[in-house]
Amino acid sequence: MINIGVIGTGYVGLVQGVIMAEFGMNVICMDVISEKIEQLRKGIVPIYEPGLKELLDKNVAAGRLHFTSDIKETVENSEVIFIAVGTPAQDDGSCDLSYVKAVAGSIGAFMNEYKVIVDKSTVPVGTGKQVRQIIQTELDHRGVNIEFDVVSNPEFLREGKAVRDCLTPDRVVIGAESEKAIEVMKKVYDVLYINQTPFLVTNIQTAEMIKYASNAFLAVKISFINEMALLADKVGANIQEIARGMGMDGRISPKFLHAGPGYGGSCFPKDTKAIVDIANCYDEQMMVIEAAIKANEKQKQKISERIISTVSRETPIESATFAIWGLSFKPDTDDMRDAPSIDIINALVGAGAKIRAFCPQGMSEAKWRLKDIDNSITYCDNEYEAANGADALILMTEWHQFRGAYLDKVKDAMRNNYFFDLRNVFAKNPEVKEMFKYFGVGC
Repeated sequence: MINIGVIGTGYVGLVQGVIMAEFGMNVICMDVISEKIEQLRKGIVPIYEPGLKELLDKNVAAGRLHFTSDIKETVENSEVIFIAVGTPAQDDGSCDLSYVKAVAGSIGAFMNEYKVIVDKSTVPVGTGKQVRQIIQTELDHRGVNIEFDVVSNPEFLREGKAVRDCLTPDRVVIGAESEKAIEVMKKVYDVLYINQTPFLVTNIQTAEMIKYASNAFLAVKISFINEMALLADKVGANIQEIARGMGMDGRISPKFLHAGPGYGGSCFPKDTKAIVDIANCYDEQMMVIEAAIKANEKQKQKISERIISTVSRETPIESATFAIWGLSFKPDTDDMRDAPSIDIINALVGAGAKIRAFCPQGMSEAKWRLKDIDNSITYCDNEYEAANGADALILMTEWHQFRGAYLDKVKDAMRNNYFFDLRNVFAKNPEVKEMFKYFGVGC
């Protein structure tokens, strides 16, 4: 049994720690926020991720999963240490590595024997070298000579499906400079190795870039289909059929060809900006990725303008009320980081409208992210309450419960019957189109 330390208990760190325990490792999850650690010790999971609490409880009961706010204890008692702290975007788009560097300094301060240090956070190319230098500087300051290796092991978790993605990943990427570190990482992922999960072993810089390149490509794909949807609206084409026809081409695939209000979340907005910044540092321009970023902002703006102009034909926007179904950036998560709902709600309120909102998991986060306009927002207990007295319904996030809503009940509760389906959930339902003044995205 390998002793694993995971520093940081956010979406990535907590899921990684729980799954490592599920794989049979002895895991210490560490966070500087003592209140979060106390919650975890009580079995209270601070994030919403399907299946996570059940596995957490199981592995705590089995004695394989532990929580602490003591980084010294974590470093000294771990053979492999995963750095899974936040790397937020700064105002200029660059990646804030202050938390990563602070952890590296602490590891150097408390290291007592050979360790493998794993960068699990999404970090710019060259971070592995910086982490190594920081740790070595601390060791030199202490006057000790301890061997260690730094590894890049990027995560490819989708929020809402993170547990499954960690249990059965598409691939495991290991960037390392020594055979010893590679062998240790193969033992860490022995369950996946035995199950013939594809492993890619490469150098650290390549591993660091793989994550950014993957997310940037997917963001480009989303922005592309969203721009096609804007054009489809104007020429009378159907974006769903366009996407279906494109996806039949094996070179393209149907994945991430779903038109909507724009991408959001903790990865795509941050990582696209970060790789543009990395390129700028090396005197290269990421023209395609820069265009995708601009297209994503345009998508949210165009959709907001369309909603406002359509509803204002009948109702002055200053007296209009909009029902919002879904606030999180995607279903099965409570994460609202860079969610399209934030920009669209701000645009509606900025035009003078009122909002009645409901989200199965995103309400708590929405209340502080949208606190500056809370006088214009009523948070409701369910989707039907949100529709009460609304002039228009906006389906923002495709939670499953919205697919099964009683829409006749919704229509009866509304003052007018505009329905903006920003995820095209009901685009092929003729009954819905007869019941409402229906508007999809590109169809």
